[in-house]
Amino acid sequence: MGGADSYGTNFGLRDEIKAYWSARAATFDLSPGHEIFSEEERAAWHRLVEKHLGRGEGRSALDLASGTGVISHVMDDLGYRVTGLDWAEPMLERAKAKAKHRNRSITFRMGDAENTMEPDAAHDVIINRHLVWTLVDPKAAFQEWLRVLKPGGSVLIVDGDFVNVSLAEKLLKKLADKLLKMGVLKPEPVHMPSDMAGTHNSILSRVYFSKGARAEAVAALLREAGFVDVVIDTDLREIHKTQAKNWNILKATARGIQHRYAIHARRPISG
Repeated sequence: MGGADSYGTNFGLRDEIKAYWSARAATFDLSPGHEIFSEEERAAWHRLVEKHLGRGEGRSALDLASGTGVISHVMDDLGYRVTGLDWAEPMLERAKAKAKHRNRSITFRMGDAENTMEPDAAHDVIINRHLVWTLVDPKAAFQEWLRVLKPGGSVLIVDGDFVNVSLAEKLLKKLADKLLKMGVLKPEPVHMPSDMAGTHNSILSRVYFSKGARAEAVAALLREAGFVDVVIDTDLREIHKTQAKNWNILKATARGIQHRYAIHARRPISG
C-alpha cells in the first residue's frame, strides 16, 4: 500500500465501511444468513466450528467484526471464552444487549479487525464471518491475526465471493424477481435496505477483493502472512440447507451454488 495518498484513500474508505455497518445494525438481525433462526442451523454452525477448531474447553476465542454477536454466541455455546471485536458502535450495543438477554458472559468491545490492539499471543482461536471481503489490506490484517494468536493457534474464516455471479445464479434470480412481481412467490426477508445498495456496491468496488474474494486467493495471502496448514472447506451445505427454509426455493437454490467457504489455518508453533 504505502504513501500518503494511498493512506488517505484507505482511511476514507475504512470510514465509509464503518459508517455503512453502523447503519446496517438496525436491521442486521432480521436477515436470514445473519442471525440464526433455528436450532437446526445453530447445530450446523456448531458442527462446522467443531470440525475445524474443536470444542472450546475454556480456550480464548476472538470474534472479529462480531456485529450483533451471532458467531460469538456459537462459540460461547461450544465452551470458548469469547471476546467480540467490532468498530461499529450500534452493532456493539445490540451485541451487548443480546448477550445480557441470553445471560451470556461474552465480552464485546470496540476494535478494528485490521489493527486489533490485542496483546501478542493473546488468543487460542480467531474466527470471523463475512469479514474478509471487506478488508482494505488483507495481508496486513492476516499478519496482525498471526501476531494475536498463540503459537499453534487457529483462525477460521467463513466468507464467499459475492461479486462473481454465475449464469445459473443470474437466471434463478431473474426468474425469482419475475415470479415475485406476478405474486407467485412470497416476498422474501429483506437482506439489505434498498437505499443502501448503492453504498454497498461503491464500497465493494474499492476494497482489496473488489473482483471477488475467491477462497484460493484468500488462502494464498494467509500463507504469505505466515500461516501454515491452510485448508479450504467448501462444504457448507448443511448450513445452507437449514437457512434455505427462510427463502423461496429459487433464492435458496441460487444461494446454494454461490462460492462460499470456510478456511482454517494455523500459526506455526515456533518461528
